[in-house]
Amino acid sequence: MENVFDSYSRYYNLFYADKQYDLETDYVEKTLKKFSPHSKTILEYGSGTGGHGLLLVKKGYDVLGIERSETMAKIATSRGYNCVVGDIVDFQIGKTFDVCMALFHVISYVNNNADLIQLFSATRLRLNPGGIFLFDAWFSPAVLSQQPEVRIKKAEDVHVAVTRLAQPVVDITRNIVTVNYQVFVKDKKTGDYTELSESHPMRHFSIPEIELLAERTGFSVIKTEEFLTGKEPSQNTWGVTFVLKANA
Repeated sequence: MENVFDSYSRYYNLFYADKQYDLETDYVEKTLKKFSPHSKTILEYGSGTGGHGLLLVKKGYDVLGIERSETMAKIATSRGYNCVVGDIVDFQIGKTFDVCMALFHVISYVNNNADLIQLFSATRLRLNPGGIFLFDAWFSPAVLSQQPEVRIKKAEDVHVAVTRLAQPVVDITRNIVTVNYQVFVKDKKTGDYTELSESHPMRHFSIPEIELLAERTGFSVIKTEEFLTGKEPSQNTWGVTFVLKANA
């Protein structure tokens, strides 16, 4: 899976300073206690700068993160999070876990069927018997009915002021939305500007797609719901949580 966070990762925490990590982690814990109450070990895919993982560690879980971006992994490690650099599709871990988890639409970055099958199959082998695979992803009915739109986001700290322009390109034949980012960074001390560009292809999924992937790779889908709220997914639901259980 291509790394799309090389430059953007430097400003990741700045753009998502308002992200509700506490609320999301509480939701994950509640979900795990419901479907896997004895879970202790978690392998986190696309762990970023450790926002969720560090909170789960505080809750008593033993968590290991896998992150493609070396910059993000370094930040996470500097914060005391146990994180390694690697590709979630083909990373060799050498141990098994009670839970594999992928938050913030990490699975949507796995765009093609071959990689998805490889990832789900590898995840099955990384789990203990009866283990749980929990992830959220973009939901096809919402993407197709609402259509992604151009968005602008601004953030700043004492050093820089950053503006991000996100322009989506929809490929309805492949269930992929490519979000083209332009990031303009102003150095507050010098007044100099830097411009960065990255493209993030995001795949959206229907429930039958995930059910088929699960069936092919040794899982059963035991729950689908709107992320955070627990409501039934609808055409207004951009993020859906999928809970899969490893078959015996």
